[in-house]
Amino acid sequence: MKDYLKLLRFIKPHLAQFILAAIFMVFSAIFDGVSLGMIVPFTDKIMTNKPIIIPAQMPAFLANFILKINSAPPLALLKWMILVVFILFFLKGVVGFLQSYLMSDIGQKVVRDVRDALYTKIHTLSMDYFTHKRAGELVSRITNDVKLIENAVSYGSTDLIYQSAQVILFTFLIFYIYWKLALISLILLPAISFPIIKVGKILKKISYKSQEKMADINSILMETISGIRIVKAFSAQDYEINKFRDSNTSYYKLTMKGIKRVLILSPATEILGVVAGLVIVALAGRDVIAGKISFGVFGLFLGSLFSLIRPFKKLSQVNSINQQALAAVGRIYEVLNAQPSVIEKKGAKELSGFRNSIRFENVWFSYGHHDVLCDINLEVRVGEIVAIVGPSGVGKSTLVDLLPRFYDPQKGRILIDGCDIKEVTLDSLRHQIGIVSQENILFNDTIRANIAYGNPQADDARIIEAAKQAYAHDFITKLPQGYRTVIGDRGVKLSGGERQRIAVARALFKNPPILILDEATSQLDTESERLLQQALERLIQNRTVFVIAHRLSTIRDAHQIIVLDKGRIVEQGTHSQLMQKDGLYKRLIQLQESSVA
Repeated sequence: MKDYLKLLRFIKPHLAQFILAAIFMVFSAIFDGVSLGMIVPFTDKIMTNKPIIIPAQMPAFLANFILKINSAPPLALLKWMILVVFILFFLKGVVGFLQSYLMSDIGQKVVRDVRDALYTKIHTLSMDYFTHKRAGELVSRITNDVKLIENAVSYGSTDLIYQSAQVILFTFLIFYIYWKLALISLILLPAISFPIIKVGKILKKISYKSQEKMADINSILMETISGIRIVKAFSAQDYEINKFRDSNTSYYKLTMKGIKRVLILSPATEILGVVAGLVIVALAGRDVIAGKISFGVFGLFLGSLFSLIRPFKKLSQVNSINQQALAAVGRIYEVLNAQPSVIEKKGAKELSGFRNSIRFENVWFSYGHHDVLCDINLEVRVGEIVAIVGPSGVGKSTLVDLLPRFYDPQKGRILIDGCDIKEVTLDSLRHQIGIVSQENILFNDTIRANIAYGNPQADDARIIEAAKQAYAHDFITKLPQGYRTVIGDRGVKLSGGERQRIAVARALFKNPPILILDEATSQLDTESERLLQQALERLIQNRTVFVIAHRLSTIRDAHQIIVLDKGRIVEQGTHSQLMQKDGLYKRLIQLQESSVA
């Protein structure tokens, strides 16, 4: 029940429209009952010219109405019926269209709202969340799971209200016409309901597993398509195809398992309904023969009874749809209820700029129980270039990731101009920092849009200047559409060095006082790297630069070189100072020089 209330929560913003659609559904069900009621005058009076006999005690207005029908000439009654039936079915068609349109509109609005909410929520979550979740899994939540909710809202809710209204209407009719027979027929209802409830519980479990398997499929697709070069380079096509085929086959089996149970409900409920109808025919036939009830009224009773079969069949399908949706709701709320580990403090102030220094004070950071950074103490003054070096996996990237608060340290604090970065807004903090990552993520957009990322109204002159400073302008102007060239998914149409220079230009366009270069020159050739170093030398005035470089020859002129090992700062100083020590830095330099030689 709790999950169903969560599902209904998505409808709440559109409650007025939902109520209007529900009213139309009720009227549509009433029109169905009235249409079926036309059997009585048509069979009893028009076709056989016999009086309508209803065994139940009737209100005065209804008794008088039937008396008038019984006294009317059959031909005149036929003419009136033709007109009434036309108007009735016309109104039923209009009401049916309106309720279907309104519910479909609500379904699409819910899909829009939930996808917006999920996508917005994903952007609020901290980086550590994405280290535990696959991209394909999150994509599946926004696409596949949300589609299941749409089915529950558009079709499930429609049938739930409309078919329930029909059940109420036709149950009322059979009880009003012949309550003894109605009571006997309803004894069989629990037998019809049992398989519906039982299969519904099974379907919820199957649906949850199916959605998890679809997330696996999405994840495999994203990984192999984005990494197709590696797949081909390692001739791993067969391996990836088999991996995909296994997941795809598992999804197929789960889906068919659910479909089999859904399909078996329809004939099962129909057979049980027919059995109930045959029992009623056997019992009521005697009263018709004895003249206690007219044939037309019995036809209405029987028609109403058999009309209950279809709503029950539909409601069984609604239960199946809703169980699948409830499994999706649970997965969607896993994302919506996730809490970011990096939280902006209430009443946080704006960081207006960077003027003096950045200090790391007794900073500790760990992933789970594994310490990555241990007791880091570091001060970086404005305008300094600080190089961070060390073996792979010692926490170099993690150290600079703490500065824009992608993660928060478990102990210690980081200060900018004496202010704890946890005391300032995330936007104002990150506005001060430009980042060029070794992953050089670019978007499937124009070069102009990638350089001025997030600022579509940016001045072209500034974009070109940033590209020139990153030594990207020359190759950009040689492209077919220059700065308007679309570079493909992750910049696939550019070379590695070109992608990296675009990423550098993007950081330079932002023009932040703090610049983080996480192995920013790793994809550049020697000449481009030399040009980029010259550009950085011109830009260090009033700018602080954190550099993580795999080629140690590029950081010789840094004001400070921080050497990390096993998460700790083991050496600190300039290149010349560190070379005078027989430490890790000198060994790393000698190792690289010998490998080059």
